[in-house]
Amino acid sequence: MENNIEGKVVVITGANSGIGEATALLLAERGAKVVLGARGLDRLKALAARIAGAGGEAAYARTDVKRREDLTALVKLACERYGKLDVLFSNAGVMPISPLDDLRVEDWEEMIDINIKGVLYGIAAALPVFRKQGFGHFVNTASTAGLITKPNQSVYSGTKFARRAISEGLRQEAGDKLRVTIISPGFVHTNFAEAVTNPEVKTQLEQSRDKFAMPPEAIARAVAFAIEQPADVDVGEIIVRPTAQS
Repeated sequence: MENNIEGKVVVITGANSGIGEATALLLAERGAKVVLGARGLDRLKALAARIAGAGGEAAYARTDVKRREDLTALVKLACERYGKLDVLFSNAGVMPISPLDDLRVEDWEEMIDINIKGVLYGIAAALPVFRKQGFGHFVNTASTAGLITKPNQSVYSGTKFARRAISEGLRQEAGDKLRVTIISPGFVHTNFAEAVTNPEVKTQLEQSRDKFAMPPEAIARAVAFAIEQPADVDVGEIIVRPTAQS
């Protein structure tokens, strides 16, 4: 297949670590112009410098997806710097899971604000641009937790079910010019467990992660696969699990 990634302008949220970082590096290597958004400005700056040092192109801005204006500014940066926007990869997410009995309401609110409203703010920022251009691609990170709910993951799972529902509804409304892809990873070796406040749940997650989680690069390749398809091919959803995950 020809390189249908070269020259594309791709905005990535949650870009400073894990899946976002791995995807930025892979797409930049394949010739995309990446626009990086995350809350950690120092890490963004270092990643952009790494990409530039390897001959790629990258712009970045501190982005909190809980703030609609931050996503509007990130999309505007892409359009002003590179003249268009081909892909919005809404990847930022958190999973401070815990039993509902813990009543960690602030954690619930954080997941709703980032995992659901963050995607909606991205749609609000990019959809008018895509409509005006006549092309564009939404790629949204969901989770295998958006396919099945397990104990301690009720709220997190609910937000990922919501991401899948929003993405599928968007696909049906998008028409024949825009594409929408859901990426649903299983266990990925990232720092997600750091946000878990329940000690027992955190330990269980870390043990499972260290035992069989797959590298973030596995998800980056799935994202690249969806993006590189011809314009008349829309990859609806990709589910990627470690072979050992039940």
